[in-house]
Amino acid sequence: MSYESYFKELREQQLGELKEFLTIPSISALSEHKQDMIKAAEWVAGKLEQAGLDNVKIHQTAGHPIVYAEHLHAPGKPTVLIYGHYDVQPVDPLNLWETPPFEPTERNGKLYARGATDDKGQIFLHIKAIEALLKQEQQLPVNVKFCIEGEEEISSPSLLTFLQEQQDKLSTDAVLISDTSLIEKGKPAISIGLRGLCSLELTINASNTDLHSGTYGGGVPNALHAMVELLASLHDKQGRITVEGFYEGVPELTPDMRAEFEKQNFNEEQLKQTLGLSTTYGEEGYSFVERTGARPTLELNGVYGGFQGEGTKTVIPKEAHAKITCRLVGQQDPQVTLDRIIAHLHANVQPGVTLKVKPGEKARAFDMDPSIPLLQTAADAYEAVYGTRALFTKDGGSIPIVETFSRLLSAPVIMMGFGLPDENLHAPNEHFNLENFDKGLLTIVEFLKRVG
Repeated sequence: MSYESYFKELREQQLGELKEFLTIPSISALSEHKQDMIKAAEWVAGKLEQAGLDNVKIHQTAGHPIVYAEHLHAPGKPTVLIYGHYDVQPVDPLNLWETPPFEPTERNGKLYARGATDDKGQIFLHIKAIEALLKQEQQLPVNVKFCIEGEEEISSPSLLTFLQEQQDKLSTDAVLISDTSLIEKGKPAISIGLRGLCSLELTINASNTDLHSGTYGGGVPNALHAMVELLASLHDKQGRITVEGFYEGVPELTPDMRAEFEKQNFNEEQLKQTLGLSTTYGEEGYSFVERTGARPTLELNGVYGGFQGEGTKTVIPKEAHAKITCRLVGQQDPQVTLDRIIAHLHANVQPGVTLKVKPGEKARAFDMDPSIPLLQTAADAYEAVYGTRALFTKDGGSIPIVETFSRLLSAPVIMMGFGLPDENLHAPNEHFNLENFDKGLLTIVEFLKRVG
């Protein structure tokens, strides 16, 4: 039986299994879901055993469990380590979901649920592709290992320790990850770059209590005024970040890389229409895809303080807050970048107020050379199934553990995503296009057979 016929015959059964997986509210960020995290890890382990994997084990960690499995019966063939995560983002705001986030629903060829595309749907494809190869051929064309964690959405704190302790067990010739997306429908992509990350929170305190704006207005510091002025100092009018030394380690885009971005034929007009924007915005001299894939950023994620209720309250707030994240590229060092931003903030804060800064996440950027043979093989596999060879792109997001995998295991990382950019990952009404469910299964089989 052809693989196309095999998957077609089992489609409803396999979709039913995926829906079962998607009903588990495995939200790693919320402690109330600890038992759901255990349930999800056990579900994954059960499916790996059912698929025919050996040595399936749930490793307990200081946080959420990591599931490991292997099938090492292809002597002389390469080993591929498949990574994914079973944890999902919180679902707020719940009122914006058209159907409940943990009640998977099919609509118009799409499967709606939290985790559908990020990353339960995509890691499920790998489990079923391996199961298909074993059922159809009773053997795998390569050696396979699985490492599926439950903390990706909170920056994988336990996985780093696991990788360091289990380096020999996890040794591999390549790491295969499906946690990214196609460029658009029918247009596959292989990400050869992910931006790094650093984050911080800041608080400005002025007086020791909120004050009446009639009695004190114009005579004392206003925490919100000070915050707005400080945040405005972080960019110039051309969208460039003004922090001294911020761009150290940022590579200039080569003509070849710019040509790769141009091949995407990205439609900025369509983007503006979809998002209800009159214009895009960012660092001058770069296109939208260059800004979001290959340039660093400093973004305000939240600014708040003072009265926020209905109506008017004439108050001078005593404090103001902001949350900032930066996406990093090239050789930018997350800690050095944080230090420079903090120095800038202290140097530019208004007199008469107190600034407190709390550093947060840190992750290095990741880059791969597209000429690596395994990456070319992945592009060929996409072409065999989609009829269009995958383009090599740089992804604006961050998967912090990818750089760690590459560095600790000294192996290329192949990011073969099957999502689409508009599938609302991290947002209400997350979904997975079932066309890519079908083609994803075939592409993974095709890739593993070509590698073997």
